[in-house]
Amino acid sequence: MKKRTPVSAIMSENVITLSSTDDLLLAEKLFKKEKIRHIPVVSGTEIKGMLSYTDLLRISFADAADEDEKDVDTVVYNMFTIDQVMAKTLVTVNSSSTIKEVSEILSKKEFHALPVVDNNELVGIVTTTDLINYLLEQF
Repeated sequence: MKKRTPVSAIMSENVITLSSTDDLLLAEKLFKKEKIRHIPVVSGTEIKGMLSYTDLLRISFADAADEDEKDVDTVVYNMFTIDQVMAKTLVTVNSSSTIKEVSEILSKKEFHALPVVDNNELVGIVTTTDLINYLLEQF
């Protein structure tokens, strides 16, 4: 295992994002359709926050809804905006941060994804799943 491998080697570069003007129903649809758990909230290419599927679960019964059900109850989602639900205090890393540095951050924090930001621009996202897959490749 290389000690200086940059996070850019394992991060997802084609990041699905939301704008703070999008609604939570769209966020839920993206989480389910794309089978992801974290979506950066951006203004242009600048990251403003991070919305997790867990954030949605805290305010709704989204996990109880059938994935094929088209008539999802949107009352709760209409009560909140993405801005109100997303995490605004973010820890970010840059694409040259090492996998070891990223692992240390994620092992000490209570979140499971880090936005990768270079020159104030979102360039990727790295998750605990990315780290586990990387470790599995080493064996």
